Amino acid sequence: MNRILVTGGAGFIGSHVLRHFVLKYPDYKIVNLDILSYASDLTRLEDIENKENYSFIKGDINNFSLVKELFHNYKIDSVINLAAESHVDKSILDPKKFAETNILGTLNLLNISNKYWDKNAMNRFYQISTDEVYGDLGSKGIFTESSPYKPKSPYSASKASADHLVRSFHHTFNLPILISNCSNNYGPDQHEEKLIPMTIKKIINQKKIPIYGEGQNIRDWIFVQDHVNAIDEIFHKGKPGETYNIGGDNEIKNLDLVHKIIDICDKKMNNQKGESNKLISFVEDRLGHDFRYAIDNTKIVNEIGWNPSTDFKTGLEYTIDAYFNKFNI
Repeated sequence: MNRILVTGGAGFIGSHVLRHFVLKYPDYKIVNLDILSYASDLTRLEDIENKENYSFIKGDINNFSLVKELFHNYKIDSVINLAAESHVDKSILDPKKFAETNILGTLNLLNISNKYWDKNAMNRFYQISTDEVYGDLGSKGIFTESSPYKPKSPYSASKASADHLVRSFHHTFNLPILISNCSNNYGPDQHEEKLIPMTIKKIINQKKIPIYGEGQNIRDWIFVQDHVNAIDEIFHKGKPGETYNIGGDNEIKNLDLVHKIIDICDKKMNNQKGESNKLISFVEDRLGHDFRYAIDNTKIVNEIGWNPSTDFKTGLEYTIDAYFNKFNI
Protein backbone atom coordinates (compact mmCIF):
# COMPACT_ATOMS: atom_id res chain seq x y z
CA MET A 1 0.00 0.00 0.00
CA ASN A 2 1.39 3.37 -1.03
CA ARG A 3 1.19 6.02 1.68
CA ILE A 4 1.82 9.34 -0.02
CA LEU A 5 2.28 12.75 1.56
CA VAL A 6 1.14 15.39 -0.94
CA THR A 7 2.22 18.87 0.12
CA GLY A 8 0.35 21.93 -1.12
CA GLY A 9 -2.66 19.82 -1.99
CA ALA A 10 -5.17 22.65 -1.60
CA GLY A 11 -3.44 24.68 -4.30
CA PHE A 12 -4.34 24.74 -7.98
CA ILE A 13 -2.19 21.91 -9.32
CA GLY A 14 -2.09 20.11 -5.98
CA SER A 15 -5.87 19.81 -5.75
CA HIS A 16 -6.03 18.26 -9.23
CA VAL A 17 -3.24 15.82 -8.27
CA LEU A 18 -5.02 14.84 -5.04
CA ARG A 19 -8.37 14.28 -6.70
CA HIS A 20 -6.72 12.16 -9.39
CA PHE A 21 -4.77 9.95 -6.97
CA VAL A 22 -7.54 9.57 -4.37
CA LEU A 23 -10.12 8.53 -6.96
CA LYS A 24 -7.88 6.43 -9.21
CA TYR A 25 -6.03 4.59 -6.44
CA PRO A 26 -8.49 3.75 -3.63
CA ASP A 27 -5.95 1.36 -2.09
CA TYR A 28 -3.45 4.20 -1.59
CA LYS A 29 -3.48 6.40 1.51
CA ILE A 30 -3.14 10.06 0.50
CA VAL A 31 -2.28 12.68 3.14
CA ASN A 32 -2.65 16.33 2.18
CA LEU A 33 -0.44 18.79 4.09
CA ASP A 34 -1.26 22.41 3.29
CA ILE A 35 -0.71 25.62 5.25
CA LEU A 36 -3.83 27.12 3.62
CA SER A 37 -2.20 30.28 2.31
CA TYR A 38 -4.07 32.85 0.23
CA ALA A 39 -3.73 30.63 -2.89
CA SER A 40 -5.15 27.52 -1.17
CA ASP A 41 -8.82 26.60 -1.19
CA LEU A 42 -10.27 23.46 0.39
CA THR A 43 -13.49 23.83 -1.59
CA ARG A 44 -11.47 22.48 -4.53
CA LEU A 45 -11.46 19.15 -2.67
CA GLU A 46 -15.03 18.92 -1.43
CA ASP A 47 -15.75 15.91 -3.64
CA ILE A 48 -13.06 13.80 -1.97
CA GLU A 49 -12.92 15.18 1.58
CA ASN A 50 -14.86 12.23 3.03
CA LYS A 51 -13.04 9.49 1.13
CA GLU A 52 -11.55 6.84 3.43
CA ASN A 53 -8.17 6.95 1.71
CA TYR A 54 -7.78 10.74 2.12
CA SER A 55 -6.72 12.87 5.09
CA PHE A 56 -6.12 16.61 5.36
CA ILE A 57 -3.67 18.18 7.80
CA LYS A 58 -3.28 21.94 8.09
CA GLY A 59 0.37 22.78 8.59
CA ASP A 60 3.66 24.14 7.35
CA ILE A 61 6.25 21.99 5.54
CA ASN A 62 8.87 23.86 7.60
CA ASN A 63 7.42 22.47 10.83
CA PHE A 64 9.88 19.65 11.58
CA SER A 65 7.89 18.14 14.47
CA LEU A 66 4.63 18.09 12.52
CA VAL A 67 6.10 16.54 9.39
CA LYS A 68 8.00 13.95 11.42
CA GLU A 69 4.77 13.10 13.26
CA LEU A 70 2.94 12.63 9.94
CA PHE A 71 5.67 10.29 8.70
CA HIS A 72 5.36 8.25 11.88
CA ASN A 73 1.56 8.20 12.21
CA TYR A 74 0.78 7.51 8.56
CA LYS A 75 3.89 5.45 7.73
CA ILE A 76 4.60 7.78 4.80
CA ASP A 77 6.64 6.05 2.09
CA SER A 78 6.47 8.69 -0.66
CA VAL A 79 6.30 12.47 -1.00
CA ILE A 80 4.92 14.54 -3.87
CA ASN A 81 6.07 18.05 -3.08
CA LEU A 82 3.83 20.70 -4.62
CA ALA A 83 3.97 23.17 -1.73
CA ALA A 84 5.45 26.39 -3.06
CA GLU A 85 5.15 30.11 -3.34
CA SER A 86 4.77 30.50 -7.10
CA HIS A 87 3.85 34.03 -8.14
CA VAL A 88 6.80 35.84 -9.73
CA ASP A 89 5.54 39.34 -8.90
CA LYS A 90 5.21 38.44 -5.22
CA SER A 91 8.71 36.94 -5.23
CA ILE A 92 10.07 40.31 -6.37
CA LEU A 93 8.34 42.00 -3.44
CA ASP A 94 9.24 39.38 -0.80
CA PRO A 95 12.11 37.08 -1.85
CA LYS A 96 12.67 35.85 1.71
CA LYS A 97 9.24 34.23 1.92
CA PHE A 98 9.95 32.29 -1.27
CA ALA A 99 13.30 31.11 0.08
CA GLU A 100 11.72 29.97 3.34
CA THR A 101 8.97 27.93 1.69
CA ASN A 102 10.55 26.72 -1.54
CA ILE A 103 14.09 26.07 -0.30
CA LEU A 104 13.98 25.48 3.45
CA GLY A 105 10.60 23.74 3.31
CA THR A 106 11.90 21.32 0.69
CA LEU A 107 15.06 20.75 2.75
CA ASN A 108 12.94 19.91 5.79
CA LEU A 109 11.00 17.31 3.80
CA LEU A 110 14.23 15.86 2.43
CA ASN A 111 15.85 15.57 5.85
CA ILE A 112 12.87 13.77 7.35
CA SER A 113 12.46 11.46 4.35
CA ASN A 114 16.16 10.59 4.50
CA LYS A 115 16.01 9.79 8.20
CA TYR A 116 12.71 7.90 8.17
CA TRP A 117 12.95 5.74 5.05
CA ASP A 118 14.91 2.54 4.52
CA LYS A 119 15.13 3.71 0.87
CA ASN A 120 13.44 0.70 -0.66
CA ALA A 121 11.57 0.26 -3.92
CA MET A 122 8.40 1.83 -2.49
CA ASN A 123 10.02 5.16 -1.64
CA ARG A 124 9.73 8.19 -3.89
CA PHE A 125 10.56 11.82 -3.17
CA TYR A 126 8.98 13.59 -6.12
CA GLN A 127 9.80 17.28 -6.52
CA ILE A 128 7.37 19.21 -8.76
CA SER A 129 9.37 22.02 -10.33
CA THR A 130 9.07 24.54 -13.15
CA ASP A 131 10.61 25.31 -16.53
CA GLU A 132 11.48 28.76 -15.18
CA VAL A 133 14.60 27.33 -13.51
CA TYR A 134 16.19 27.24 -16.96
CA GLY A 135 15.88 31.01 -17.42
CA ASP A 136 14.55 32.07 -20.79
CA LEU A 137 15.06 31.53 -24.50
CA GLY A 138 15.39 33.72 -27.55
CA SER A 139 13.13 33.25 -30.55
CA LYS A 140 14.63 29.79 -31.14
CA GLY A 141 15.72 26.89 -28.96
CA ILE A 142 14.06 24.58 -26.46
CA PHE A 143 14.65 23.43 -22.88
CA THR A 144 15.84 19.86 -22.37
CA GLU A 145 16.71 18.03 -19.17
CA SER A 146 20.37 18.88 -19.78
CA SER A 147 19.77 22.62 -20.19
CA PRO A 148 21.78 24.63 -17.62
CA TYR A 149 19.93 26.30 -14.79
CA LYS A 150 19.78 30.09 -15.22
CA PRO A 151 16.94 31.33 -13.00
CA LYS A 152 16.18 35.04 -13.34
CA SER A 153 13.61 35.79 -10.64
CA PRO A 154 13.59 35.13 -6.88
CA TYR A 155 10.81 32.60 -7.53
CA SER A 156 12.70 30.61 -10.15
CA ALA A 157 15.93 30.89 -8.14
CA SER A 158 14.20 29.40 -5.09
CA LYS A 159 12.82 26.51 -7.16
CA ALA A 160 16.23 25.95 -8.76
CA SER A 161 17.82 25.84 -5.31
CA ALA A 162 15.26 23.28 -4.17
CA ASP A 163 15.94 21.12 -7.24
CA HIS A 164 19.67 21.18 -6.48
CA LEU A 165 19.00 20.11 -2.90
CA VAL A 166 16.79 17.25 -4.07
CA ARG A 167 19.49 15.99 -6.44
CA SER A 168 22.14 16.31 -3.74
CA PHE A 169 20.16 13.99 -1.45
CA HIS A 170 20.07 11.39 -4.20
CA HIS A 171 23.80 11.54 -4.88
CA THR A 172 24.88 11.91 -1.23
CA PHE A 173 22.34 9.77 0.63
CA ASN A 174 20.90 7.60 -2.17
CA LEU A 175 17.44 9.05 -1.55
CA PRO A 176 15.16 7.85 -4.40
CA ILE A 177 14.12 11.16 -5.95
CA LEU A 178 12.27 12.31 -9.04
CA ILE A 179 12.04 15.81 -10.48
CA SER A 180 9.78 17.16 -13.19
CA ASN A 181 9.98 20.63 -14.69
CA CYS A 182 6.70 21.73 -16.24
CA SER A 183 5.56 24.61 -18.42
CA ASN A 184 2.72 27.03 -17.55
CA ASN A 185 -0.40 25.28 -16.30
CA TYR A 186 -3.97 26.41 -16.94
CA GLY A 187 -7.39 25.03 -16.12
CA PRO A 188 -10.32 25.31 -13.71
CA ASP A 189 -9.77 26.55 -10.14
CA GLN A 190 -6.54 28.45 -10.82
CA HIS A 191 -6.02 31.47 -8.57
CA GLU A 192 -7.21 34.70 -10.13
CA GLU A 193 -3.77 36.32 -9.90
CA LYS A 194 -2.64 34.20 -12.86
CA LEU A 195 -2.94 35.45 -16.45
CA ILE A 196 -5.75 33.28 -17.84
CA PRO A 197 -8.26 33.49 -14.93
CA MET A 198 -7.37 37.16 -14.39
CA THR A 199 -8.15 37.93 -18.03
CA ILE A 200 -11.43 36.00 -17.92
CA LYS A 201 -12.57 37.86 -14.80
CA LYS A 202 -11.59 41.25 -16.24
CA ILE A 203 -13.61 40.56 -19.40
CA ILE A 204 -16.65 39.44 -17.41
CA ASN A 205 -16.48 42.62 -15.32
CA GLN A 206 -15.42 44.80 -18.28
CA LYS A 207 -12.32 46.01 -16.45
CA LYS A 208 -8.89 46.84 -17.87
CA ILE A 209 -6.71 43.83 -18.70
CA PRO A 210 -3.11 44.67 -17.73
CA ILE A 211 -0.48 43.22 -20.08
CA TYR A 212 3.23 43.57 -19.35
CA GLY A 213 5.33 45.47 -21.91
CA GLU A 214 4.00 44.88 -25.41
CA GLY A 215 2.64 41.41 -24.69
CA GLN A 216 5.27 39.69 -26.84
CA ASN A 217 6.57 37.31 -24.16
CA ILE A 218 5.99 33.68 -25.11
CA ARG A 219 4.89 30.84 -22.88
CA ASP A 220 4.21 27.12 -23.42
CA TRP A 221 0.84 26.21 -21.88
CA ILE A 222 -0.32 22.82 -20.63
CA PHE A 223 -3.78 21.84 -19.44
CA VAL A 224 -3.58 20.95 -15.76
CA GLN A 225 -5.03 17.43 -16.15
CA ASP A 226 -2.36 16.63 -18.75
CA HIS A 227 0.23 17.68 -16.18
CA VAL A 228 -1.46 15.51 -13.54
CA ASN A 229 -1.41 12.52 -15.88
CA ALA A 230 2.31 13.09 -16.43
CA ILE A 231 2.89 13.25 -12.66
CA ASP A 232 1.05 9.95 -12.26
CA GLU A 233 3.14 8.29 -14.97
CA ILE A 234 6.45 9.66 -13.64
CA PHE A 235 5.61 8.68 -10.06
CA HIS A 236 4.94 5.09 -11.08
CA LYS A 237 7.37 4.61 -13.99
CA GLY A 238 10.11 7.20 -13.51
CA LYS A 239 13.66 6.12 -12.76
CA PRO A 240 14.92 7.35 -9.36
CA GLY A 241 17.45 10.14 -9.74
CA GLU A 242 16.03 11.28 -13.08
CA THR A 243 14.50 14.55 -14.27
CA TYR A 244 11.63 14.75 -16.74
CA ASN A 245 10.48 17.84 -18.64
CA ILE A 246 6.73 18.25 -19.19
CA GLY A 247 5.42 20.61 -21.86
CA GLY A 248 2.10 21.23 -23.56
CA ASP A 249 3.39 21.98 -27.08
CA ASN A 250 1.34 25.20 -27.00
CA GLU A 251 3.66 28.17 -27.43
CA ILE A 252 1.85 31.50 -27.72
CA LYS A 253 2.53 35.19 -27.10
CA ASN A 254 0.78 36.68 -24.08
CA LEU A 255 -1.05 39.23 -26.25
CA ASP A 256 -2.23 36.55 -28.68
CA LEU A 257 -3.47 34.45 -25.77
CA VAL A 258 -5.46 37.38 -24.39
CA HIS A 259 -7.03 37.89 -27.83
CA LYS A 260 -8.04 34.20 -27.93
CA ILE A 261 -9.67 34.50 -24.50
CA ILE A 262 -11.45 37.69 -25.59
CA ASP A 263 -12.85 36.00 -28.70
CA ILE A 264 -14.26 33.08 -26.69
CA CYS A 265 -15.63 35.26 -23.88
CA ASP A 266 -17.22 37.83 -26.18
CA LYS A 267 -19.01 35.05 -28.05
CA LYS A 268 -20.28 33.56 -24.79
CA MET A 269 -21.44 36.99 -23.59
CA ASN A 270 -23.13 37.77 -26.93
CA ASN A 271 -20.81 40.72 -27.44
CA GLN A 272 -19.71 41.85 -30.87
CA LYS A 273 -16.58 39.99 -32.00
CA GLY A 274 -13.52 41.65 -30.49
CA GLU A 275 -15.56 44.08 -28.41
CA SER A 276 -13.45 43.46 -25.30
CA ASN A 277 -10.20 44.29 -27.10
CA LYS A 278 -10.75 47.81 -25.81
CA LEU A 279 -9.99 46.50 -22.30
CA ILE A 280 -6.36 45.67 -23.13
CA SER A 281 -4.02 47.97 -21.21
CA PHE A 282 -0.26 47.77 -21.65
CA VAL A 283 1.62 48.38 -18.39
CA GLU A 284 5.25 48.73 -17.38
CA ASP A 285 7.07 45.46 -17.94
CA ARG A 286 7.84 43.14 -15.04
CA LEU A 287 11.36 43.36 -13.63
CA GLY A 288 13.58 40.70 -15.23
CA HIS A 289 10.70 39.42 -17.36
CA ASP A 290 11.73 36.19 -19.12
CA PHE A 291 11.07 36.38 -22.86
CA ARG A 292 10.26 32.82 -23.88
CA TYR A 293 9.92 29.30 -22.47
CA ALA A 294 9.65 26.10 -24.52
CA ILE A 295 9.86 22.47 -23.40
CA ASP A 296 11.24 19.42 -25.21
CA ASN A 297 9.02 16.43 -24.30
CA THR A 298 11.24 13.83 -26.00
CA LYS A 299 12.47 12.11 -22.84
CA ILE A 300 9.11 11.63 -21.14
CA VAL A 301 7.54 10.52 -24.43
CA ASN A 302 10.25 7.93 -25.15
CA GLU A 303 10.90 6.65 -21.62
CA ILE A 304 7.49 6.98 -19.95
CA GLY A 305 5.08 6.98 -22.88
CA TRP A 306 3.24 10.18 -21.94
CA ASN A 307 1.98 12.82 -24.35
CA PRO A 308 -0.18 15.91 -23.78
CA SER A 309 -3.67 15.05 -24.99
CA THR A 310 -5.71 18.24 -24.61
CA ASP A 311 -6.01 20.51 -27.63
CA PHE A 312 -5.28 24.10 -26.53
CA LYS A 313 -8.53 25.53 -27.92
CA THR A 314 -10.55 22.77 -26.28
CA GLY A 315 -8.78 23.21 -22.94
CA LEU A 316 -9.16 26.98 -23.06
CA GLU A 317 -12.88 26.78 -23.81
CA TYR A 318 -13.35 24.24 -21.01
CA THR A 319 -11.48 26.52 -18.61
CA ILE A 320 -13.49 29.59 -19.60
CA ASP A 321 -16.75 27.64 -19.18
CA ALA A 322 -15.67 26.66 -15.67
CA TYR A 323 -15.01 30.28 -14.69
CA PHE A 324 -18.29 31.46 -16.22
CA ASN A 325 -20.07 28.85 -14.10
CA LYS A 326 -18.09 29.94 -11.04
CA PHE A 327 -19.10 33.56 -11.55
CA ASN A 328 -22.70 32.56 -12.45
CA ILE A 329 -22.50 34.06 -15.94
